[in-house]
Amino acid sequence: MPEWSRKRRTMRHYDQSAVVYDTQYYEEQEAKTKAALTGFALEKENIILDAGCGTGLIFPHVANKVKSVVGIDVSASIVKMAKKRIKEYSNTALIRADADYTPFPNEIFDRVFAVTMLQNTPKPSWTLNEMNRVAKQNATIVATGLKKAFSQKEFTRLLREAKLEIKTLRLDENLRDYVAICIKSQRKP
Repeated sequence: MPEWSRKRRTMRHYDQSAVVYDTQYYEEQEAKTKAALTGFALEKENIILDAGCGTGLIFPHVANKVKSVVGIDVSASIVKMAKKRIKEYSNTALIRADADYTPFPNEIFDRVFAVTMLQNTPKPSWTLNEMNRVAKQNATIVATGLKKAFSQKEFTRLLREAKLEIKTLRLDENLRDYVAICIKSQRKP
């Protein structure tokens, strides 16, 4: 399937399911977020990117602990739902944007989250390279890979090809995803 056809299909899916997203995915997203956040510390001066932010489920976990959080998602309806969640956080922003072509300069974010996103992208390696591009040197990048979409070997290969150093790979059998906590390598992507 051509790249834009798949992206349009993903946008339509999330536009249609936005109102029930939290009902369907809240517990799983919370479990992944908690698994990810136990692997590193957030610092007050951190600037975070939540790529594929969905309805903003990660914001309550991070917004009060860091300088700022930017969420991007390709679905207009999902971004609209996320706006409701972030009203109480003055340091958050939402942008409707494609994670493969983010509107950010190189090396701006201290922490990058790509949770429940890679299986929805036409070229996960491209997406990971874009996350690496916008991450500062030594930034933490958290990526998840749906076990039904990626074998463990394929998922770790994608991370390594994106020049990410895997610090922790959570293989919790209670999660539908692998949760990888990575560090951006000193080598340029």
